[in-house]
Amino acid sequence: MAHFTHISVQTQDFDFAHEYQKLRDSNSSDGALVTFVGLVRDLNLQQAVSGLFLEHYPAMTEKVLNNIVEKARTKWQLGSVSIIHRVGQLQVSEQIVFVGVTSQHRQSAYHGNEFIMDYLKTQAPFWKKETTNQGDKWIAAKASDMEKSKGW
Repeated sequence: MAHFTHISVQTQDFDFAHEYQKLRDSNSSDGALVTFVGLVRDLNLQQAVSGLFLEHYPAMTEKVLNNIVEKARTKWQLGSVSIIHRVGQLQVSEQIVFVGVTSQHRQSAYHGNEFIMDYLKTQAPFWKKETTNQGDKWIAAKASDMEKSKGW
């Protein structure tokens, strides 16, 4: 199997083992595989969170995610890349996002994965609304995430 880029924005959950195996099987010359899975936390900014609702702009989201991957590919020699981002209503501890990257060497895989995740948090057209005991509120990207993405 050749290297690939897989991007999916979906409401349904994903199977981590299946996604890992697809990346692992994508090319035998890649010796590194790095994954990240983001989960809905039960606490954000010292407030209890009971759920998270994610919206996106479908006409733009996949294009932006592809651009993020292409930008990462210009910085590091990446093999296969997979991004799955969920939208809709999610509960505490549910999976939100999967980012998986292969490369011939670990440093490129680590950096490529971190770069993609940092840019997802700050550049991708997703909007998040948290449900807390004080009501629902839309949340913006954190200043620390914005600063981190500028460092790339």
